[in-house]
Amino acid sequence: MTTFEQSNALSRVKPSPTLATTQKARELKAAGRDVISLGAGEPDFDTPDFVKEAAIKAIRDGKTKYTPVDGIPELKEAVAAKFKRDNNLDYSLSQISVGPGGKAVLYNALVATLNPGDEVIIPAPYWVSYPDMVLLAGGEPVVVKASPDNQFKLTAEALEKAITPRTKWLIFNSPSNPTGAAYTRAEIKALTDVLVKHPHVYIMSDDMYEHIVYDGFQFTTPAEVEPALYDRTLTVNGASKAYAMTGWRIGFAGGPQPLIKAMAKVMSQSTSNPCSISQWAAVAALNGDHSFLEERNTAFKERRDLVVSMLNQASGLSCATPEGAFYVYPSCAGVIGKKTPGGMTIEKDEDFTSALLEAEGVAAVFGEAFGLGPFFRVSYAAAIDQLEDACMRIQRFCGSLK
Repeated sequence: MTTFEQSNALSRVKPSPTLATTQKARELKAAGRDVISLGAGEPDFDTPDFVKEAAIKAIRDGKTKYTPVDGIPELKEAVAAKFKRDNNLDYSLSQISVGPGGKAVLYNALVATLNPGDEVIIPAPYWVSYPDMVLLAGGEPVVVKASPDNQFKLTAEALEKAITPRTKWLIFNSPSNPTGAAYTRAEIKALTDVLVKHPHVYIMSDDMYEHIVYDGFQFTTPAEVEPALYDRTLTVNGASKAYAMTGWRIGFAGGPQPLIKAMAKVMSQSTSNPCSISQWAAVAALNGDHSFLEERNTAFKERRDLVVSMLNQASGLSCATPEGAFYVYPSCAGVIGKKTPGGMTIEKDEDFTSALLEAEGVAAVFGEAFGLGPFFRVSYAAAIDQLEDACMRIQRFCGSLK
């Protein structure tokens, strides 16, 4: 038989560790293990009923055919209204792209713009897919590690140092996956002041967790903070997190028209249009009543506070309090070098999460997957009783290490 050989481009990347963790948890559950999975970046709340009804109506009305490649006009209008309402950004419909998920929108932009040798600055900790999408698109990730002493946020000095003549993009994510850290307007202004001086650098702002913030935090986005960057900023968002529509696969972006047109060209030869039914559901989500967001954020905040408190009571762990999203990113530096009751030495954060899953049935994602260890990511998008149980197991596991 002929030996299968994958492409050189695919050989440069690895599978998503977050999806791998979630799949491992599913397999253990199917085998009868008592597993609490805190690996998935997915709200446990259901999609709002009025959004479901809009999808059902779309099916009944026969809106099940191909659509324009990068979104129906009605959804583009809803997206443009959202950007104006929430971010004070004006976009025409020709400046809006709708894709099958936020990940696809990001990837389309990278494929549409990157040439071999082009560099993309990615602050770490980062969402696991950023570097691999850059590699698949032919670019070179330039990872800039952000210190936990600075709440895992990129500084203006570090950004300035990372920019070269080959820099094409900065990928900016606030609130952050995996840390939950959110940049204030002043912190964003410090970064945009640097970017204004480098007109060859585009900004990809991943705002997916915009509506999930706590303690009165005021969200802002780079093109809003610095209008001079409007023509080289792609502002990306989607329905997945705020509206609990992860499986519906709708992401969207606003940006300069030539870039949006190039992204549509990529879609025309790859995915084609997002699901027509999901698009009509997203119209309802964006144009509808958003009062449910406050109730859900109140629940998320209660969960955040519980998890932070309980993890800080675990021997060897230290957990900061994030401003947004639904993740915490605790340090496990205090357990590195310790041994499990079975004699295994915890040498890195991946050892910690593997041993935790084996011993206590708690699935979390190791920090090196996000570009910075020794940490691990816990998603608190789960019922509060599950989170309490999971944190007690983590405390017990940490207490067993010698």
